[in-house]
Amino acid sequence: ERQLQPTVTGFTADGTHVLRARVYYEDTDAGGVVYHANYLKFAERGRTDFLRVAGVHHSELQEADPPLAFAVHKMEIELLSPARIDDELLVETRYVAARGARFDIEQVILRDGQPIWRAMVRAACIDGAGRPKRMPVSIIDAIGAYVSEPSQSR
Repeated sequence: ERQLQPTVTGFTADGTHVLRARVYYEDTDAGGVVYHANYLKFAERGRTDFLRVAGVHHSELQEADPPLAFAVHKMEIELLSPARIDDELLVETRYVAARGARFDIEQVILRDGQPIWRAMVRAACIDGAGRPKRMPVSIIDAIGAYVSEPSQSR
């Protein structure tokens, strides 16, 4: 009899959000190695799931007055080791600052407990015209419990 394993999604004691991801054929190039742009998709899922678990939902932002969204403004990426088809990955996401119209986010993708990709992301809250907009207090409050200083050990 098969047992389903629980999906890892949630926060660790230090406020890091962890999301489990599997590398599928569609994520890879002809050699079975993850295509570089697909790490961005794993990272986006990690940031979005962090917000969702913290109680911030994109659908509600779109219905706000004025409608709001988040957009990546800047990203610094380091690929340490390639992931391959069938690898199980953990996407760790830490919001290290949330103020005004911006978030600073540290992300690490791990395989077998070892970092293989990392990024520092600056995202902005924007209105429907694409202009920066101060985040509502409800968003700052929802994320505030998880905001931490950038990790120096990863």
